[in-house]
Amino acid sequence: MKSLLNKLFLEHWQRKGTSLLLAIIIWLVVNQNLTTSKSVSDIPIRVINIPPGRTIQGLQGTGQLKRRLAVTLTGNNMLINDLTSGDIEVVIDASDKQAEWNPTITPKNLISLNPEIDLTKSISKIYHHPFTIRPLKLVTERIPIVVTKPIGDAPRDYQFLDIWPYTLMMTVTGAEDVIKRIQSKEIKLSFNLNEISKVQLDRLSPDSEETDVISYFVPESWKQISLPLISDSLIEINDPSAKNLRIDFIRCDLFPIEKPLPITLFFPQKHLDSLHPNNYSFASSSFLNEINGLHLTSQPLFTKGVSHLFLQIVQDMLKLEVIVSPKMEGELLEWSTQFINPRYLEDLYISTLLSGDSIHDDPSQSSLREEYLRNRFRNYMNRFQLYNVDGSKFELKAKMQSHKVSLNS
Repeated sequence: MKSLLNKLFLEHWQRKGTSLLLAIIIWLVVNQNLTTSKSVSDIPIRVINIPPGRTIQGLQGTGQLKRRLAVTLTGNNMLINDLTSGDIEVVIDASDKQAEWNPTITPKNLISLNPEIDLTKSISKIYHHPFTIRPLKLVTERIPIVVTKPIGDAPRDYQFLDIWPYTLMMTVTGAEDVIKRIQSKEIKLSFNLNEISKVQLDRLSPDSEETDVISYFVPESWKQISLPLISDSLIEINDPSAKNLRIDFIRCDLFPIEKPLPITLFFPQKHLDSLHPNNYSFASSSFLNEINGLHLTSQPLFTKGVSHLFLQIVQDMLKLEVIVSPKMEGELLEWSTQFINPRYLEDLYISTLLSGDSIHDDPSQSSLREEYLRNRFRNYMNRFQLYNVDGSKFELKAKMQSHKVSLNS
């Protein structure tokens, strides 16, 4: 056995070693020079040197087209076999191209995205189906973004009040037809109140003018919109006003209405033929006090969801109004809370807040601030409700009994 091994490996070992080395060299040389073909799909296309004022249909913010290219590559066997679409990119030069054209892709158009792969002299031929590149007019326009009422629920002990500003203007650049399509649709920006915690609101310092209002300034990461016609990823809103984007909350505290509210009867004109105002009056009730012919509420009333300043301004100009209309005996009449001279009240509210405002020297900021506060005041009026001392909603029960209107709560 030993002699057999010696004969196989040791006898004439120089010639046998040389033969093995030559075989390895021949294999490497042949394999290196073998060519093969392989189809590779989903290859990104990048367009460079686009003429000023022009863009390419389907061009994304990355400089690549939305469409991808499928090619058949012929070249070095060792390189082609391991090549994937993530290793290469097609680069097309659009210099001096004003009209659409069908580019021809050659090995010179291929760029390696993998530093370990050298495409130089490795690919000899490229086959691909014809495709068209279409230059378009590049325009820059402003598109409105509507900030909608947030979804979700406000944190415990807080109530959603308002959001500001209601509209932002986004400056976008793209192909003219794409921008027109975007402008034809309403772009909305929405937030979710469930993403704001009570701890976050508790830590915020309230406005110096209104200690009841908490302004939560929207994080930068929320100020993004989806415009798939322009970009596959979210786009940051570039309106300078976006820095003021805020969600306002009010604490759910009960505020006492310090003065009794007047209460009157209202007769719709369509019922005047059957209901003569002089024939109707309030029935005696523990709910009512009468002072100098004016009927006033006698029980404590409260409100919430508004600021203390708002209540101080409007409580002298509030009243309850019972709507008298033909009803069945014992059927409840409708009623409402009315603000007297609301425009005057609004102006008083605005002037009170703006009198100490630090931005009043800037006309543009002052105008925006005033609009913001006017919308807040109107929001308070629209949401105004009366409550009992235990926090339950106040319900006035008004009934017609003969020609008397009886009241209780």
